[in-house]
Amino acid sequence: MESVENYLTVMANQYRGGSNASIRSRKSATGSDPNRIRPPSHRHAAPSAPWPWVDIGDAVDPEQLASSAPPIPELCAHDGCSCWGGYPQSRFPNWTKRQVKKSKIWDAIWSYDRSKACTIYRCDVDTNGFFTDAGVLPAVDGKDDETWTRIIDESRQRPDNVRIRALFVENMSGPVLRMLGARYNIEPFFFSSSLNWIPSRFQEEIQDNIGDHITVTLTFIKSMKESDFNDYMQSASVQDDRRSVASKNGTLLGSQRIDTQAPLILYSNQKVLALDLLSIHLIRNINGSTIISYHPSLNIPTTSAPYLHERIRFAGQSVYWQSMFQTSPDPTLVLLCFIWHALYGWDEALESLYEHILSLENRVISTAHMPLTRELHVIRAHHLHYSSLLDDFKKNIDFIQETPTPFMTSTNYDEKLLTENERLLKRECKNLADEVARLKLMLHQQERRLKNVMNLVFSSVNITDSKYMREMTEAAVRDSAAMKQIAYLTMIFLPASFVAAVFGMNVAEINPGTLGTIPHYVAVAIPFTIFTIWVIIAFQSKYIFEGEVPFWLRLTWPFRLFYERYIKRKSKSSITDVDDEEMEGEYKIGVVNSREEPILPSTTPSLPR
Repeated sequence: MESVENYLTVMANQYRGGSNASIRSRKSATGSDPNRIRPPSHRHAAPSAPWPWVDIGDAVDPEQLASSAPPIPELCAHDGCSCWGGYPQSRFPNWTKRQVKKSKIWDAIWSYDRSKACTIYRCDVDTNGFFTDAGVLPAVDGKDDETWTRIIDESRQRPDNVRIRALFVENMSGPVLRMLGARYNIEPFFFSSSLNWIPSRFQEEIQDNIGDHITVTLTFIKSMKESDFNDYMQSASVQDDRRSVASKNGTLLGSQRIDTQAPLILYSNQKVLALDLLSIHLIRNINGSTIISYHPSLNIPTTSAPYLHERIRFAGQSVYWQSMFQTSPDPTLVLLCFIWHALYGWDEALESLYEHILSLENRVISTAHMPLTRELHVIRAHHLHYSSLLDDFKKNIDFIQETPTPFMTSTNYDEKLLTENERLLKRECKNLADEVARLKLMLHQQERRLKNVMNLVFSSVNITDSKYMREMTEAAVRDSAAMKQIAYLTMIFLPASFVAAVFGMNVAEINPGTLGTIPHYVAVAIPFTIFTIWVIIAFQSKYIFEGEVPFWLRLTWPFRLFYERYIKRKSKSSITDVDDEEMEGEYKIGVVNSREEPILPSTTPSLPR
């Protein structure tokens, strides 16, 4: 075991340039792991599920069943009100307290980290397609009324030329979550899917010629440097009871396990492939659309709100996209820019993984060790997970293409603009779909290369084992030859030893004057020989008795053998003879009946004619 660990340490250090540092996770006292995302509960992903966050074994709230309140409350005008304080139950009464707790919305509202300031970064897209920074909207903890007034005013007092306003929420606090949900009448499934990292896509609040709400939540893989990953995790782990990633002396391969929800560490290029979340809620409205981008505040390095805010603004500088934004007022095109961010993450992650697979191939060619197979199995497990995530990615693209904007109709725009918008949307969705297909092909090729590497490892190990077996066989042959020589030497002294043993017997026939005789010798030797044979066969009688039998019962093996060989076989043969006679009689009856017409007995009386 020590040699294996030393080999893994040397192998990792060779790629690290002699450094003994590696990534590991310290288990906390509670067993929680902020580096790992729990597997999603897909049944709670969309409003189409009639029982939000109620599983088979959960009880239904009797007070909610007995409630006489309307299931859909009237919309609030938000004039001097504080209706946000009751969200989500104020807007969605079917979300009871138990469901809100189970969906983690309760913890997001009441147990959020108050040491982190909640900030909303804003980006505007005007009627000419230009992207501008609309400033930062701070949400100071404890000044909820002031924040509520700002959220109401920012939606009502937008400039007339602003077509779309994107809100990037960093460190979302409980009051901001309720304010955004109440102000824009957001389905709680958006927040529950975001908090639980559940891939989802759904459309709601559809109003013809006016607008709708669509939600797109997807997980993707991004690549980052191991040093950046370490620095982030060390700075983020401020509590002793939470796990963090730290450097230590040891082996990297020895610490990794098959867990597709945890980061995948690539020691060859010092990269980490980690899960990330893209959670977008788009409110498409002819009077002004709003995009809300949720960013997790977990103890893992995910895409931050300032980063995505900057990237989306930079996308507005693209000549290619700027021409589309100037041509079409459809806010769905801006949503596609967010989708491209996830695609970039996928492409970079698979490139890093491909480099790691190449290094594994070179390592296997030079040195084939069984511990490499564990690393290969870990990567293959992540490959399967990545393939399912890419399939879900493709479904989100199809959903966006198949969900047209309700106000993009002939009532509001001319046919030429609608045709051009449809062409642009179809073209860009096809571009994204083609890129996802390319990533799937890349993943498939990597999978085939991994199989090739694994076959090479096993072949090399088999060749090494065959070499060892050959050496062991040669050693056994040499030992057999030596034992044969010893046997030949023993045969020379065997006759003399037998004669010496016979003449050394204290019997009257050979040594007169003694009390013992040859009949006495035979009378003692034969019973002891029989007893020895009896006991040896009893020890080796497992094939005679079925199952686990105690040793005292194995001593009855002669009777058991006699029963099996004679009594039981005789009874079987007698039964077989009886069966043969019956079959022979049936055959004779059949032959006789074949010569005549069969006469069947009638079970019913004949009717009079």
